[in-house]
Amino acid sequence: MKKLHTLLMALCALGLTTQAHAGASKTTYPVVFAHGMAGFDDILGYDYWGDDYGMFVGDTCSLFEVPCNEDIDSGQKSFVGQVQPFHNSEVRGLDLANDIEGYMASSGSTRVNLIGHSQGGLDARKAAKVLYTRKGYTVVAVLVSVSSPHRGSPVAKYILDLKPGVSSVIAALAEIYGNVIYQSGNDAFAAAKQLVYNDYSATDGITTGAKNFNINNPIDSRYASRYVSLITAQNGASVNPALYLVRKLFYDIDGDGYCVDDCDNDGAAGKGDGIANETDDDGLVGINSQQMGYRLRYTESTFGFDSVTNDTSVAYLGDINAPTSAQMTSSSSVINQDHIDVIGVGPDTFDEPEFYAAIFQYIATYD
Repeated sequence: MKKLHTLLMALCALGLTTQAHAGASKTTYPVVFAHGMAGFDDILGYDYWGDDYGMFVGDTCSLFEVPCNEDIDSGQKSFVGQVQPFHNSEVRGLDLANDIEGYMASSGSTRVNLIGHSQGGLDARKAAKVLYTRKGYTVVAVLVSVSSPHRGSPVAKYILDLKPGVSSVIAALAEIYGNVIYQSGNDAFAAAKQLVYNDYSATDGITTGAKNFNINNPIDSRYASRYVSLITAQNGASVNPALYLVRKLFYDIDGDGYCVDDCDNDGAAGKGDGIANETDDDGLVGINSQQMGYRLRYTESTFGFDSVTNDTSVAYLGDINAPTSAQMTSSSSVINQDHIDVIGVGPDTFDEPEFYAAIFQYIATYD
């Protein structure tokens, strides 16, 4: 896909052909990107929200500018929030809301759209609630989560439990995410407890976990006008080497069995179907954890523009803690990518700029 796309652009530059597809429409309101755990400017040495070569997917094209994302409107506005790499989503979501308010003040925007990857999808829900409380109106138009552990991740509990292969929580997170874990202000334990479905410890004085977070920060039309999610899963050696290491040393998630609560005590809602070695997770998050609101379908096109549409075969999920069996186990519209392929950690054949341009186009339809 990427090679063909590059060839077509080269031919366009030579005047030998026209572009094979139109770009995304400009969204009414700016798009704010919310990074996941361990993110900031980069993750594992790669630019967060980039392609394999370090180009920000929201970088618009001006005359003769290279590189840039030619699939988005030249007037598109976007902003990357930056919060503490390792902390819970109550803290990170508040930081994100502060970032967004600063951006709104400087840009003159009254509303925004949010795209959150991984834990950033939870942070975005917290930020949307905070912004509504502060402003008194619905600030977030469309809230998109990508690969987000809305109902927890078994990897988080495995690490907190110091299971085989884990010498310490900090060392294990460093193994997965790199040395950013040692940055000042991080709280590795708070970060990991956030991503376990149930309250991890009854004796630490606070109620933690994704289940409680979902109660406090629910899907609510006051906070965002539209909630949607994109789900990822990939198996075996196809995943990024860092995530392949997670599977071999730590944990292979059984991520597509149905149960409303965490019935097998693995740290995520659901119970697995008894077969871990299959395409039911993206290396860090099972598919039974990822749907929130409408499930979206991403369709790649060889000669046209990729698209993101509503998957009408799976119902809207309004109560994150009470999904149906289909919402937890259906593989409909699951994107064949691992947890960090979709943010530019490669190299791979996934076209990140066009993927996010397709999301922009979807947002422009509804914001």
